[in-house]
Amino acid sequence: MSPHRQTTDLSQAKRIVIKIGSALLVDQAQGTIHRKWLAALASDVARMIKRGQQVVLVSSGAIAVGRRHLGFEDNRQLRLDEKQAAAATGMLRLAHAYQEELAHFDLTVAQVLLSLDDSENRKRYLNARNTLETLLRLGAVPLINENDTVATAEIRLGDNDRLGARVAAMISADTLILLSDVDGLYTADPATDPNATVVAIVDDITPEIEAMAGHAKAGDGTGGMVTKLLAARIATDAGCRMVIASGREENPVRRIEEGATTTWFMPRATPRTARQHWIAGSLKPAGTLTVDDGAGKALKSGKSLLPAGVTAATGAFEKGDAVIIQSAAGKELGRGLIAYSAADAQALMGHKSSEIEQLLGYRGPDELIHRDNLVLS
Repeated sequence: MSPHRQTTDLSQAKRIVIKIGSALLVDQAQGTIHRKWLAALASDVARMIKRGQQVVLVSSGAIAVGRRHLGFEDNRQLRLDEKQAAAATGMLRLAHAYQEELAHFDLTVAQVLLSLDDSENRKRYLNARNTLETLLRLGAVPLINENDTVATAEIRLGDNDRLGARVAAMISADTLILLSDVDGLYTADPATDPNATVVAIVDDITPEIEAMAGHAKAGDGTGGMVTKLLAARIATDAGCRMVIASGREENPVRRIEEGATTTWFMPRATPRTARQHWIAGSLKPAGTLTVDDGAGKALKSGKSLLPAGVTAATGAFEKGDAVIIQSAAGKELGRGLIAYSAADAQALMGHKSSEIEQLLGYRGPDELIHRDNLVLS
């Protein structure tokens, strides 16, 4: 058995993000959605969910669909405001198509509009993560589109590859599938080099691998291989494996499982350990929470940090910032991403979670720091 056989087995994945390229989903000449292809993808998603896996979809295609409905000429480069108008029109039609096809399998679709900024601003990051976690827990299929209609910079080629990777990192997914018009990373451009072969496994994105991406065929998709390598870096750094696969045929996920040509990028850590390293070492703490002995013991047993166990909160932190958790003696117990601002945390400390709404005027999370956003020292 190949040492990579287990790690490339999709049936072993627990949480999967699938990014769908525009060229697969939309007829570029007519601006119509490939409904037969989408129906086949829906059957793939339904099969994965039936076997206990969670699936998130990141879809391109809104601009390609919307521009035809607004009457823009086929070959004209659109201005930013025109792209935004096209996206606003196309997103509605895309979401409706996904809803109809997944409804055949009694699956609920939930549209979520995100931008790259939402994965970089910690407050919005935490909100988005909590929303997606809730949707997945309730059995829904989140459908994520880039929020092109309010973009403040040019909508750049390949952003949905990176957005898919950021989403995978945000929700600690273990697998990211990039479906596009290419079936993997080639050693050279297969259109010009008959000896070019697909690289089946990439354990490290070296300069040699990057050089291959520079010569790989981008085809009709918007991202190209270079942006797929950028996505691979983001995903693997977060402990998520990533596969590039062709989506030109129907049931593309099933074809991956049946041994279709692909390129897999392998992480060196699990999503959980990668996230712990990020919280522990990559974020500058903005404050400190002091906890009593009971809370300290609860943290060591794998529990979240509740308001009742906090005796002091210092610093000018905001929701989503990293904070230090320390004992009454000043010993650092861990670090985590806090769910409340400093002012709110100070109002809540020492109180029960059931009192949050009464104290703040709104019902927030029961935990000051959820165990998924916590790493012990």
